[in-house]
Formats: sequence, C-alpha cells, structure tokens
Amino acid sequence: MTLAHWLYVAGILSVIVAMLFRRNVVIPSMIFTFLIGWNFNGSIINGILTIFNASLVAGQDLFNIFLIIALMVMMLKAISITGADELMVKPLKKLMVSPFVSYLVLIVSTYLISLFFWPTPAVPLIGALLVPVAVKTGLPPMLGAMALAFAGQGMALSGDVIIQGAPGLTAKAAGISEALATQYGGILSIITGITAIVLGYLMTRHETNAFSIEDCQAATGDTKDKCNEVKGQQYAGVLLLILIVAMAFVVFAMSHFQLKGGDASALLGGTAALVTIIASLLVHKGEGFDVICDYISDGFVFAFKVMGPIIPIAGFFFLGNSNTAARILGEGAPGYLFDIGQMLASSIQSNGFLAAFGILLVGMIAGLDGSGFVGLPMTGTLAGAIAGGNPQIAAVLGAVGQMGSVWSGGGTIVAWSSLVAVAGIVGVPVMDLVRKNFVPVIAGLTVSTTIAVVFMM
Repeated sequence: MTLAHWLYVAGILSVIVAMLFRRNVVIPSMIFTFLIGWNFNGSIINGILTIFNASLVAGQDLFNIFLIIALMVMMLKAISITGADELMVKPLKKLMVSPFVSYLVLIVSTYLISLFFWPTPAVPLIGALLVPVAVKTGLPPMLGAMALAFAGQGMALSGDVIIQGAPGLTAKAAGISEALATQYGGILSIITGITAIVLGYLMTRHETNAFSIEDCQAATGDTKDKCNEVKGQQYAGVLLLILIVAMAFVVFAMSHFQLKGGDASALLGGTAALVTIIASLLVHKGEGFDVICDYISDGFVFAFKVMGPIIPIAGFFFLGNSNTAARILGEGAPGYLFDIGQMLASSIQSNGFLAAFGILLVGMIAGLDGSGFVGLPMTGTLAGAIAGGNPQIAAVLGAVGQMGSVWSGGGTIVAWSSLVAVAGIVGVPVMDLVRKNFVPVIAGLTVSTTIAVVFMM
C-alpha cells in the first residue's frame, strides 16, 4: 500500500462523510483526484492536470449514456406538444375500477414508460394524468406516490434494461460486459421491486378503507401544468401510432438481432431521433428545421443537469480501475480500488453474505447524496476487485451494489432526491413518503441480496 492508496481510501471516506451530511461529493472527489495525481507524478502541475484528465476520461466513457438520455427526452418533448403523451395513457384510465387495481395500473404503466423514457419524465406524466383518476377510485394519494416511486425510481431505474445507463456504468467499472450486468441487474430489480410493492400495499391497505370521498375530493386537484403550449393536436394520434410502431420495432430488433449494450442503446437513440424529425416536420412544417434544435437543446440540458455532476465523481472512482487509471495518470498507474479490493478479498469470501451485504451497504451510502448513479462506479469497481476475475460474481455483486445505490439515491428513501418530484406531483409530504417507503425498500433489498448470494453466486 503506497501513500496514493491511502489517499484513495481517505478520498472514499471523505465522499461517504459528505454524503452522510447531505452534501454533494464533487468537491472531495476533485480534491483527492488532485492529491493522487500530485503524489503519483510528483508534481503539483500534474496533479492539476489529473483533475481535467480524470473528468475527460469519465466524460468520454459516459457520453453514450448522456446521449441516449438526451435523445429520449428530446423525443418525448417533440410528441408531448401535440398531446400524444396524454393519448398514450388514456386507455389505462378505463382499467381503474378499484383501489387495488388502480395501484397495479399505476405500477405497470409507470414501470413500462420509465423503461423507455426514464422515471424523471415518465413519473410526472403518470402522476399528473393517472393518479387523480386512481384517487377517485379510493386509492390514498400516499399509496399512489409509493407506487410511482417503487415502479419508476426504484424498479425501472435500478434495472434500466432498455436504456442501460445504470448497468453500463456498473459494467465499465467492474470490467464486465454490459449484457451480463444488465441481466443480473434486471433480475434483482424485479425481485426488489415486487417485494417492496407487495409489502408496501399490505402495510398501507388499511388506509384505503379509511379514505373517504371527501378525502378524495380534497386530494384531487389540477396537478397538470396547463401553461405548456399545445400545438398540432390533430397529429397526436398519428404520432402516438408512429411511436408505438417505433418502440415495438426496437424491442423486436433487440430480440431478433440479439442487440445488447451499446448497440441496443444506439438503436433506441437513433429511433428516437427519427421520431423527433417526423414529429418536428409534421407539426411545425417548415419551421421544424429550426424547432428541432430547441428539442435537442432541451434534451441535452436535461441530460447534463441530471448526469453532469457524475463526471468529476466518476473521474475519481475511475482511478480505482487499472485500465482507466492508466488513461488518466499515464502508463504504470495502478488501479487503487482494485488493489484495495485484492487486499480485502484475502479476508472476505467473494461468494459470501459479507461481500454482498457489504457492497449493498456501500451502494446505499453512495446514494445518500440523492443521485442514484453516483455510487455505481464505486460499487462496480469494488465488485470487480472482490470477484477476483470471475465475471459472473462481479456481475452479481455489481448488480447488488447497483440496487443499493439506485433504490437509495434514485428516489425511494432519500428525501432530497427526485422523490421530491413524486411527492410534489401527487401532493403528499416528502418526509412522510420516505417513512412509508423505508421498510418495504429495505426488505426488498435484503430479499434480493439474499437470493443473489444463495442462487446466483
């Protein structure tokens, strides 16, 4: 263990402490990136260069994730101006005949839409259009908010099997294929989600019986933003049909041509771009040549706002991997976290409960800053190190860490995360929502981690 290794350990501890105090971890990540670069190259100038190089390498490796998010948001904005987004969920309204059925409809619709558009744009859509309908059937708003959080911010985002942003980060850090990371992440996300969804309903169903008509009327308000410009309503049906056909084609092509990882994301992103072009020209005619630039800008602004802080943080944690560390510091640079992991591996069995629950805890702590993706480079790198070269074990442990980080910080049990958007759109206190979510989510993570250890490793 060199001084740089101990600096890396100190950097990780400083990140965790900052998270515990609900502070962003960008500053400690950049400071310790600088110190490690200074120590490794023996020059303060090289330490300064390391800050830039680490962010550059992280940005290069993660740009495909930024791009797919931007393209999906761009497409959603292009079709939503016509009201096609409302048509997309309109058939689901007819299914809501009871509180329990409404709960299931919210979960299924949020999950499916979040898979393709991510929860951030999908949850406000479902919350604004379907939650008021669900409340009128007798479903308490709190249970509606729990459904959105479990299905979107939890299950869909932690598995992320379509866009593959989360498993992509885990795979890069752990040194495994995206397909393998996606497979195990998808399985564990469903196990965690089903456990949380079932337990959440059982723990809260008594409130359904006590929810009166007066409560219903008080809880349902005009939650949809009416200030957005609506244009080209006559094309809403056509665009919805185009979108359905396009997404069906994407799913078919992924299955038929065995497209995985980057190829699958490229197909989805390219399809989103084509749908945006069609929507822009159809709705705006000649002005579409200019308007599409606004959609593209909106998509990238959203992507960088959500993912931007991850770049310097990922740069620090990429120093833990020997491949990326060499690109940042130069030839001969060790993978600091891998070296530390090798030391830990001598005392922690790679297929034991201690390793799995340890990585789960690290992931949950990493999620405390309110961004579920920040911890993925750390948990992925640690999983790869502890696995000792076994890709399956690395994938399972990486998926466990992914569950902990995303379910925690992605927006289910951290009040200062995107869970605020869920609470706000439904109209419930966010701290109350955190308390309601806590036990079901912890139970779900415990069950999925136990299953991972017993049946997958």
